[in-house]
Amino acid sequence: MRIRRITAIVAAGALTLGGVLTTTVASAGVAQRQSVNWHGCLTGPADELGAALDDAGAQCGEVTVPVDYSRPHGPTTTVAMARIKATDPAQRRGVLMLNPGGPGDSGMGMVLAGEQMPDVAARYDLIGMDPRFVGRSRPIECRWETNTFLRSAGPSQRTFNESAALAKELAAGCAQGNLDLLPHASTRNTARDMDLIRGVLGERKLSYLGYSYGTYLGAVYLQMFGSRADRVVLDSAVDPAIFGPALFSRNAAAIQAALEHWAAWAADHNGEYGLGTTASEVLAVVDRINSASARRPLKIGTYAVDSHVLPYFLFAHLYDDLVEGYADLAEQLRVLDAAARGEATTPTPSLEAFLAGLLTGDGYAADRAGTPVLCADRAASRDPGTYFRDIQAHRADEPLFGPLTRNITPCAFWPVRPAEAATTIRNNAPALIVGADGDAATPYPGQQAMHQALAGSRMVTLRGRFAHAQYLAAGNECVDSTVNRYLVDGVLPTRDTDCVAGA
Repeated sequence: MRIRRITAIVAAGALTLGGVLTTTVASAGVAQRQSVNWHGCLTGPADELGAALDDAGAQCGEVTVPVDYSRPHGPTTTVAMARIKATDPAQRRGVLMLNPGGPGDSGMGMVLAGEQMPDVAARYDLIGMDPRFVGRSRPIECRWETNTFLRSAGPSQRTFNESAALAKELAAGCAQGNLDLLPHASTRNTARDMDLIRGVLGERKLSYLGYSYGTYLGAVYLQMFGSRADRVVLDSAVDPAIFGPALFSRNAAAIQAALEHWAAWAADHNGEYGLGTTASEVLAVVDRINSASARRPLKIGTYAVDSHVLPYFLFAHLYDDLVEGYADLAEQLRVLDAAARGEATTPTPSLEAFLAGLLTGDGYAADRAGTPVLCADRAASRDPGTYFRDIQAHRADEPLFGPLTRNITPCAFWPVRPAEAATTIRNNAPALIVGADGDAATPYPGQQAMHQALAGSRMVTLRGRFAHAQYLAAGNECVDSTVNRYLVDGVLPTRDTDCVAGA
């Protein structure tokens, strides 16, 4: 999911200034009554992030925020953040808050990206926040033996029912001990936390750089607090109209296109991997593996890969088009193909790590922390039949990935309803939207939908890249220079701009 966020006066209404919805912060008193006690970041000998932050000269601190902004004097929680001060204080513009996506990802380590954007780091204090209930911000602990709810519904009503049973079990795992927090895990509340931090830091305005889910968080902040936003960059934007439990529902075509791009690469490297001399032959191998997994689970070492797992495995390995990742996918598919033919197999180290995370919950698990955000952001249908009918209606045109992207989620069984309606994004705020037209995680039509919702924005498209996250990640001078010029000098492109992958 890397894919990927105050009070009663908000409920009473809001002001629109220049087309930007601006909310009055009734929690301003909370900000005024506190300051940040900056301290070292290391929490213990095993804290690698804390050590890296300390080595980079970062400071860490916490702010206190209401759990429920409609009850500013009610229960509170803490939000943790890291800061690296502007390296050129004489040219300092303000603060730049960074979010890596998720939802469920920690943002504190993002301040380390300053080394990759020295001109930006010279002008801004870099702030990386762990969103509420994530990481060091008093996390909600979902008791799962998996790192994500993402699974394919498989080929039949029976396999769909298995997905529904898992989703129900995972929802119950999040409910234990968290019922009072779950309604307030929303992106709207994280945006309020951001604005409270702005106030605590004594800043008139807040600049922002967010990736993936972080684009939705940034858009929500613009909608709620537009007059307090300065320069905003949204990289690999989500479709703001559907973000929530159904965030992947329109991804199948983009994932299929990314798979076909990889298949063409694998065909060009048939001498190394033996998966086929044409893209069609490589895709036939993928189909053979998927069909075999639907008949009976494939034995991969101590793990079993069935039709719930294979489509998600493919999607998870198509977030980037770097040669190293493409080669790793080819190696792993060779193992899966051998298992599909009934051979005894041993997983590669990367396949072992993937299956351990998915089937035992070991290792990285941002989706466990992110699921409460999805379910708090937008209500989901509680009728399992709705999801199955949707899958069936698209099986012909989305045979491999539709049952994955349209599948039921734990939000269908969530123990609480969202505390407030989802945010409608529609304003004229200036912003820079960055994306790639081959992104499988946040497909290009959704990026364009964000651009249209933010009518004052400009868009930079990296053409020909099948990857997620562009600025600082793609190594593209055209993209990086455009973003840097905006953040440093405030210059938005006069029109939407295309950059070329590999240039």
